[in-house]
Amino acid sequence: MDEVDRILAAWATELPELDTSPLASLSRMSRLDRHLDRARRQAFAGQQLEQWEFDVLAALRRQGPPYELSPGELIHQTLSTSGTMTNRVNRLVERGLVERRPNPDDGRGVVVRLTEAGRAGVQAALTELLAFERDVLSAISADERAQLATLLRRLLAPFERS
Repeated sequence: MDEVDRILAAWATELPELDTSPLASLSRMSRLDRHLDRARRQAFAGQQLEQWEFDVLAALRRQGPPYELSPGELIHQTLSTSGTMTNRVNRLVERGLVERRPNPDDGRGVVVRLTEAGRAGVQAALTELLAFERDVLSAISADERAQLATLLRRLLAPFERS
């Protein structure tokens, strides 16, 4: 029995007419997310990165050489706004983790490029995070991990389409 089971039992006693079965899965996902968020913060802190910094740097790193994206592409990939992205890029430039360069496809625009320091930092943080996440997932088999990923993809799809 875990904490969610105790919560469900309490609701069943207090409000037996309500179907609280969605809580069995979604409360566990929410609680797991909180634990994973703490682990992410810890992994990123080892590289002096905040979550949002990791998100921007990771988006650039995934592009492959020369590790650059337009601000609009970064907004899309990190689910942020234009004003937020401008502030984030400014802060990352100040830290030497990214640089702005003229966009070769648009003379008026810029691209944001990952620096060597940014690449090393995001790679080290990702390596630490993946070690933790592998440990978390070791509680279930490889087949169960694949099944879980498929089910979560289906649950996430309606949110990603909007």
